[in-house]
Amino acid sequence: MLRSVTLLSAALLISQVSFLAIAQDAAQLEATQPHHIIQEENESNRFQTTFLKRQVDQTMSVGRAISSIAGHYPKEIVSIVDIALDTYPDKYREIIFAAISAQPASTEEIVKLAIEKEVSSCPNIVQLAIKAEPTYVDFVVQAAALSTPEELDEIVRVAVLTQPDAADSIVQTLSQEHPNKIVEIMTSALNAVPFVGEYVVDALLAVFPNEAEKVVETAVRESSQQREQVLRILNTAQNAGVSDDKLKEYGISAGLTENDVQTALNN
Repeated sequence: MLRSVTLLSAALLISQVSFLAIAQDAAQLEATQPHHIIQEENESNRFQTTFLKRQVDQTMSVGRAISSIAGHYPKEIVSIVDIALDTYPDKYREIIFAAISAQPASTEEIVKLAIEKEVSSCPNIVQLAIKAEPTYVDFVVQAAALSTPEELDEIVRVAVLTQPDAADSIVQTLSQEHPNKIVEIMTSALNAVPFVGEYVVDALLAVFPNEAEKVVETAVRESSQQREQVLRILNTAQNAGVSDDKLKEYGISAGLTENDVQTALNN
């Protein structure tokens, strides 16, 4: 009987020891798994940093180095920009300009990255990115407004001033992303570049036909100092289906005579 009890106690002890060993192994595996991943990421970052510095030393310019790397390894451009902004923060303008110019398709990611790293103010980054690749202006303002929605008005102003030919597209893109701020977006755009009123109205009425009165009223009010511009806005709105009675009301409120309004509507 004593022998049986002893054997049972030994068996229980072995089971407990085995369970503890398994638990320890599992804990060690769980603890070391992320460590291995972190090590691999650190090694990759070190390699990319060394590679970037070597390229910079060879080309004597971080901008030329970025352009060269982007040409050979286009899929790595965002991670290279990430490292470049950390390694050469005072060269952020050169880095962003070179990266976007070399790989425009990565514009949105590069803008988001630069804003997240706070290498400069959001409006400055917007201006720099648009100058680097004007045709991707919509992606720039979209990324900027998503990252810093509290700076929406300034983003609109800087974007329209930097690329006035794309004002209608800028306003349309941002208004679709922030439909409750159409008036604010229009006001910022028209205050910055008054002569784009008719194009902005046309762009917005194409996507917000139910907001026609708000759009036209805002455009006319913000362009009231530009008589010819108001006439063109009224004509554009008429072509979009806004009633003549409403247009007369808006025109007269902007200081036009009835004859002026009638001339605009008869064109």
